[in-house]
Amino acid sequence: MTNTQVTLVQIDNYGPWTVTPEPRREVDLQTLQSRLYADLSQLVGNREGYVFFTRFDNMIAVTNGLDTAAHSLIQESVRNRYPVTVSFGIGVHESPAVALGQATDHLQDAGSAQDSGRTEILRGEPLPESARTEEDVSLAHFDVNDATGKYTDQLNEFDTFIHIEQGYAELMRYMRRAHDALSFFVGGDNVIAVCPDITAEEYADACEHVREAVGVDLKVGVGTARTAQDAGMAAKHALERCRREGTAVEFDR
Repeated sequence: MTNTQVTLVQIDNYGPWTVTPEPRREVDLQTLQSRLYADLSQLVGNREGYVFFTRFDNMIAVTNGLDTAAHSLIQESVRNRYPVTVSFGIGVHESPAVALGQATDHLQDAGSAQDSGRTEILRGEPLPESARTEEDVSLAHFDVNDATGKYTDQLNEFDTFIHIEQGYAELMRYMRRAHDALSFFVGGDNVIAVCPDITAEEYADACEHVREAVGVDLKVGVGTARTAQDAGMAAKHALERCRREGTAVEFDR
């Protein structure tokens, strides 16, 4: 059974900050957001976790193995590097969506994301070391079949982007509705989904649903491990097996 630890990352008081004392240049805001995401990705990644950017002012991380002290150190690092701070809410559950709901409740209970008095909140109980197992995190790495041949080498970049985003959006909705999974676009034609225990048949159904709904063909490799990093690498190996063998769903277990 999975036991996913999810951390919700929110930039503190970000909306008001972007227009104080006057509206800031969008190019500067985009640069800050992308650099903060890159730093958080490295800070969490160095501790075997994953960060997904979502809306950039809000990010979602899979943080199995990171305790309260590790979260606090990351907050301190952000404070020392940036003109903004971040708050963390932590949730743990076999369902990734439920874990995110817990993490969200912790931050919302502490005050609004635009409340200047709500700064560097750190709430929620990480998964105890004694409760951790080798099957806590399940990640599915989805990939579009022949995206280069069908889209990149045939269409202009924007139309290619539309096709890939349609596939991602449909997959994201389906996996959330059907399985309480959280799916994230990670560049190119790749989507990583944080999942509970899902069968091969259920993954195949998800791929078929996306194909029928928006005409995008997918394959998926699934990895399960103690941490997000290890589960992600296992999923990559499983995806390579899909490519070699021409299959739609493979598990690396």
